[in-house]
Amino acid sequence: MKIRLSIAGLGLLLMSGGAFAFHCPQDMKKIDQALKAKPAIGAAQLAEAKQLRAEGESLHQQGRHQESVDTLAKAMKILNIQ
Repeated sequence: MKIRLSIAGLGLLLMSGGAFAFHCPQDMKKIDQALKAKPAIGAAQLAEAKQLRAEGESLHQQGRHQESVDTLAKAMKILNIQ
């Protein structure tokens, strides 16, 4: 019984990592679309959103998906993306 639970838990953990991996590109696409629309925000906020977007992509490429999602969420908040 304990072995089955351990295997099930491991499976869920592995699947969640993959889910984060696929979530990052979706968030990057939303950010890119918002940036193309020239949001009505200040230059400093725009620069920060672009920097966070780039950092999020870098983290994604490094396999650090939770950090990427968190970083991209900050950019999305600046750009008021739901």
